[in-house]
Order: sequence, then C-alpha cells, then structure tokens
Amino acid sequence: QVQLVESGGGLVQPGGSLRLSCAASGTIFSVLHLGWYRQAPGKEREFVAVITSGGTTNYENSVKGRFTISRDNAKNTVYLQMNSLKPEDTGVYYCTITSTTYWGQGTQVTVSS
Repeated sequence: QVQLVESGGGLVQPGGSLRLSCAASGTIFSVLHLGWYRQAPGKEREFVAVITSGGTTNYENSVKGRFTISRDNAKNTVYLQMNSLKPEDTGVYYCTITSTTYWGQGTQVTVSS
C-alpha cells in the first residue's frame, strides 16, 4: 500500500533553518506530483509548495524566496528546505501526492525564541 512518512521537524529559533523529508513507498514515485501543506493551531490546512514529475515548482506567496521544494527520485523522497524561518511558519507539515487523499502523518515545526 502507499505510505508517506515525513521527518525533519523540530524546534528552531526565528531565522533558523530546517530540512523536511518525505519518503514514499508503494507507488511509482517518478511519475507523481508531490506537495507540502501545513496546519497551524486553530487554522485550516494550507498549501505550501508543490513539485511536478517534471520538476516544475510553485509556492505559497509567504514562503517564496525562503522555502525550496525538491525531489530525489532515486531515493523516493521529496524535500522541503526551509530557511529564514518565522514564528508564523509554525505548524504541522504534511506531504501529499497531489490530487489524491494520500497524506503522511505530519511532522511538527515550531519556530520560537
């Protein structure tokens, strides 16, 4: 069966960096469009970034220039490099196969001094 497992979250100070990973299994990874979403306490889950099978990327406006989504098909893994983190980036980050109901379990990102 299809599984997505996120890792790399943690507690960082404002201005710091984290690199999130999402490892996929049970599917043909190279043909997938993959995305990252996040959910802050008391708020709806929101789009963060997406990468297509061809490598085209798009980002939510507030993370442009700070976050980079990438993929390594040989490792069946999608990444989210997060730099210049702000407190408003705090939330649970989830990876997904775009346009499906497949989600990982989420990884917590907390940006606080």
